[in-house]
Amino acid sequence: MMSVLIALVIELPIGTNLGLLRVLWTLASGQLLTTRGALIPALANLGLSDPEVLRAWSAFANGSWDTHRLVMTWDQWVRQDGHWERSQYGGYRVTALDLTGFFRPCLQHCPTTHYDSPAGKALKAIPLGIVGEVGRVGAQRFTLPCALVRADVEHPSEAVLEVELVRIAVQQMAADEALTADRGFKPVTFVKAGCQRVVLRRPKNFTARRRTAPPYGGRGRKPSRPEIVRPLPRTYRGQTIAATPPDRVETWSDPQSGVSVTAHEWFDVVLPDQPKDWEAQTRQWVKDTPWTIVLIFHPHFPQPMLLIMTIALSAPQAHAFYLDRWGIEHPPLVAKQMLGAARQFVFAAEARQRLPELSLLAGSVLSYVAACEVAIPTGFWDRAPQSTPGRLRRLLTRVGFPADFPLPERLREKRSRTDHLPKGVLAHRRTKQAVSQSAVHSSTPVCQPIQT
Repeated sequence: MMSVLIALVIELPIGTNLGLLRVLWTLASGQLLTTRGALIPALANLGLSDPEVLRAWSAFANGSWDTHRLVMTWDQWVRQDGHWERSQYGGYRVTALDLTGFFRPCLQHCPTTHYDSPAGKALKAIPLGIVGEVGRVGAQRFTLPCALVRADVEHPSEAVLEVELVRIAVQQMAADEALTADRGFKPVTFVKAGCQRVVLRRPKNFTARRRTAPPYGGRGRKPSRPEIVRPLPRTYRGQTIAATPPDRVETWSDPQSGVSVTAHEWFDVVLPDQPKDWEAQTRQWVKDTPWTIVLIFHPHFPQPMLLIMTIALSAPQAHAFYLDRWGIEHPPLVAKQMLGAARQFVFAAEARQRLPELSLLAGSVLSYVAACEVAIPTGFWDRAPQSTPGRLRRLLTRVGFPADFPLPERLREKRSRTDHLPKGVLAHRRTKQAVSQSAVHSSTPVCQPIQT
């Protein structure tokens, strides 16, 4: 674990890299759980001296570094390590997108919000967009984050963040990659960003329409509107509207449970909310690349899964492709629940953004190291342990910061002369400026006596 963290911060400026190493170890060892989200007491729990705690805090809050650089370093390190294998279905590799939020109910002047399902409304939070490449380390699913997107201060809505997240994901995706996201993302957002390979989930009331009108039957008025495709039936004013018959029905056996799964498919459909004033390039792409609807009935789930896609996948491949989207939910789960980053007490404009990003990165590192190492049992009762980040976090909490670990020469305190600088209260004491007597006598009085 220590070797991985050193590889992440070794190229940062001297002094900042050592302080950030201690902060990452604090997050990965779950010290925020004991301090209920307070970072400075969590650093002190590692056994660091007071000057070391202050240097680590200064490196975190004011250091010259950015999370994008750390994410790129982590991405390269995992690829070179060789334990991670990318998931691929039908010739397309899986790249997942998601929005997460670190709720800050007591943060003043917080312009950003995130939807909270228990509250049923949007609450004050620090939202982040995540782009992750889904793969596996052994038998465990592991998502490698390749981009963390902040919300725009001038446009703090999550709709703007969603558009920016999709745009960045489309820019980074390769020719053999396809994007996937939950039903909170709108398909039109991907189309406007120029994404031609996507698998999305839609709600059960989703409807589409054919690209062309049905052929003329020989009698009456010629049809001018395309047929509406309704995958599931619905009720309107007491009347049941039947579902559209599928173009193809496919059945296969689930490899995990062995049960029979059925899928209804509709081909060559168009989105119902496609705009009519797009650029010629986007309009041409919609004309040449149709959507496919896949409705999956699994006997273990009461509600069917409704997927739409623009790539040529069979129903079993589309089902397995979308199930890998759940890997993008794992880094926020580890960061918030297992590492204690759900509660945070940092208030500066940059620090409130850096701590959630570092927490997600620390959770990803913890999950990868746990998956690569031998499973650590919690106690004598844990007879079949799994290589989970929670078990590794319990071990790191007990050992503390490894002060005797041999650090490279570059990881050291920055030796700067500070003897000439004031220390303590003298460094920030404010004194009133002396006012000259000539300025006092030459000033015009505010009120003058009335002459009678």
